Amino acid sequence: MSDEQAVLTDISDGVMTITINRAQAKNAVNLAVAKGIAAAIDELDANDDIRVGILTGAGGTFCAGMDLKAFVTGELPVVEGKGFGGITEAPPTKPLIGAVEGFALAGGFELALVCDLLVVASDASFGIPEAKRGLVAAAGGLVRLPRQIPPRLAMELALTGDFITAQRAYEMGLINRIVDKGEALDGAMALARRVVANGPLAIAASKRVIVEQAGWPDSEIFERQRAITDPIFSSEDAVEGSRAFAEKREPNWQGR
Repeated sequence: MSDEQAVLTDISDGVMTITINRAQAKNAVNLAVAKGIAAAIDELDANDDIRVGILTGAGGTFCAGMDLKAFVTGELPVVEGKGFGGITEAPPTKPLIGAVEGFALAGGFELALVCDLLVVASDASFGIPEAKRGLVAAAGGLVRLPRQIPPRLAMELALTGDFITAQRAYEMGLINRIVDKGEALDGAMALARRVVANGPLAIAASKRVIVEQAGWPDSEIFERQRAITDPIFSSEDAVEGSRAFAEKREPNWQGR
């Protein structure tokens, strides 16, 4: 397989599916994968016809982490300005859904943590076992995970390197839905369709507020929110959505 095929993309009805295509290596991330994901994310954000992205892996595995064989030769799967995997330091502005089958470990778990929503097969496993290899989960595991689950649980995962099941991840509030083995991509696509049905300006503003509000002082939260949300209320889409509701029809979004 050539480096050009390390990441595959498909666009259908407003949804871009980004597939890590190194099944023979459990979709371990090398530089080719990082560059491929970075290019796909750039297209996701730049193309107005794409509303939602889905990140998944080929061959029944999401991602087993960094390609350690490449790492020991001096290769780092990092894109400047975008981080590990071409995404961990520069997530897309548009919604990204993770469709997880099999393992999401180490850097693979950190890719999953970038996603806004997660649909996970019942047999999936998660973990940041870097400490077992004398490494650290520096691509988001140590900073995103304690913001998504209770900090003591994140601490346990980081210090022990132990894996957790899909059910345990669901109990922690880390994932949105568990589906049967082999159905994660279908489940993610169904969820993506529900997002695509909504107003694109409203979706973008909602994600932005939820992502950014964690760093806002309490005294400024509504002021900062208004700067993002007020334009939505005066948009053509807001009028169209209200009119469509009154007329009992589906809205025709224009993104303006």
